[in-house]
Amino acid sequence: MLARVRSGALMGIDAVVVECEVDMALGLPYFNVVGLPEGAVRESKVRVVSALKNTGFELPQKRITVNLAPADLRKDGVAFELPIALGVLAAAKLLEDEPLARYLFGGELSLDGSLKRIKGVLPLAVAARDRGFEGVMVPAANAAEASLVEGLTVIPVTSLREAVDHLTGTHVITPYRREGASVTATRGRPEPDMADVRGQPELKLALELAAAGGHNVLMCGPPGSGKTMLARRLPSILPAMTFTEALEVTKVYSVLGLLGEGHALVRERPFRAPHHTLSDAGLVGGGPMARPGELSLAHHGVLFLDELPEFRRNVLEVLRQPLEEGIIHLARANQNVSYPCQVMLVAAMNPCPCGYFNVPGHTCTCPEHRVFDYHARVSGPLLDRVDITLQTRPVEYHHLARAEPRESTSRHHRERVEAARQRQRERYHDEPGVHCNAQLPSHLLRRHCILSPRAERMLELAVRHHGLSARAHDRLLKLALTRADLEGHGRIEDVDMQLAIDCRALDRRGWLHANTHGGGASHARSGARGPWMPSGPRPPEHPE
Repeated sequence: MLARVRSGALMGIDAVVVECEVDMALGLPYFNVVGLPEGAVRESKVRVVSALKNTGFELPQKRITVNLAPADLRKDGVAFELPIALGVLAAAKLLEDEPLARYLFGGELSLDGSLKRIKGVLPLAVAARDRGFEGVMVPAANAAEASLVEGLTVIPVTSLREAVDHLTGTHVITPYRREGASVTATRGRPEPDMADVRGQPELKLALELAAAGGHNVLMCGPPGSGKTMLARRLPSILPAMTFTEALEVTKVYSVLGLLGEGHALVRERPFRAPHHTLSDAGLVGGGPMARPGELSLAHHGVLFLDELPEFRRNVLEVLRQPLEEGIIHLARANQNVSYPCQVMLVAAMNPCPCGYFNVPGHTCTCPEHRVFDYHARVSGPLLDRVDITLQTRPVEYHHLARAEPRESTSRHHRERVEAARQRQRERYHDEPGVHCNAQLPSHLLRRHCILSPRAERMLELAVRHHGLSARAHDRLLKLALTRADLEGHGRIEDVDMQLAIDCRALDRRGWLHANTHGGGASHARSGARGPWMPSGPRPPEHPE
């Protein structure tokens, strides 16, 4: 007596259809699971037997063999327990084969036969749709997540008995219906507002520029100058995710089981701020089953690395390729998986170990060689992938002493960012995979970046004078194009190009050497605009 029930095994953020073959034959009573099962899957036979007995099903005293095919694919997790239990009942002729062939099944069984929430239901539902199944049968706690896939019947069950009754027609369960379907993942909880940051109008404009084009940012300045506070408010000025983007993010969180109760869809752009003790596997993913890391958890959002030089060198260097490609490939002895990682990298660092190198009113206690060594912890190839470099200054007292803040709000900046992103969507509607300027591949740059003669000349001089790499040249063009989108220019003008050049302060030859000799300190004391400061007007004091 042989029965087949289909389920799914996770491979990265996708699911592979697994066939649970259950054979029941004469012999000494024995229950065996084969097909490369991991620990939780091997233990499932104990829970399955107890759940069947406590639900009221008496198993015949026979030899039961469960094969999870394909047998060369490692099976992990507890989602196979429901399909195994149903396969045992089908092999015992208590269920018909026809209703089992219409669905993919997944669920963890308790000893009393009730079903618990599982990970990876969204990839399972996507696999069911792509492979032509009618629907999925999953725990009721996962039904909302599975219903995000259009055109799929979702059967929510709370116990093994309910599943059997539905499949036999004794008591048919009404399919789950998702309410309020929307093509946009609207914002949920309130986010910190830019108005909370006193002063620093230049930094807000620079972050607005970064948000408008999806560019990477590095902020360097003394402690307490607002670097972390600004970074944590960056998601509040980013445009809301589309429904497609939200689905991609939700798949990553579903695989790791990070979707909270009642939250089927990740609606806010992720903001991940790992501690500097993070390992390279924790950042890009890895482990025995090659799970996603912080880089993929920040997909379509912000990855914030505070105290950048304190991260281990090998951790920072693994960022190079994913930042360029927007995807991370993990090769392991038993599997190769890929995870998406289209992120905005935002990093913050002090100018030296003590934090007060080149800060007016403070004395740096670090020897010159320690300052150079501190900056050398961040490699040149990684800095080459950062579009905007900001030098922050201490907040002046008159900003802190205001009884009421008179700062530009997140809403003001977000409206400008959304207008710029809309121009980019219209420009790239025929370019698959390109949604903002930072994602524009090199071979399409000159097609979409139209420069005025003066802007072209400025770019040529900057590349020659500062010795910029080909990658830096391309990123300058993208950044200048974003500035043009923000200001509504039909082409890249000289003011747009000048701002883009000024934003790459760390590319300048002798930047740190000049600051060591007091050039930067005199500039800060004078109160002049920083080298990256936009040439346009400051944000209004009362934008609304």
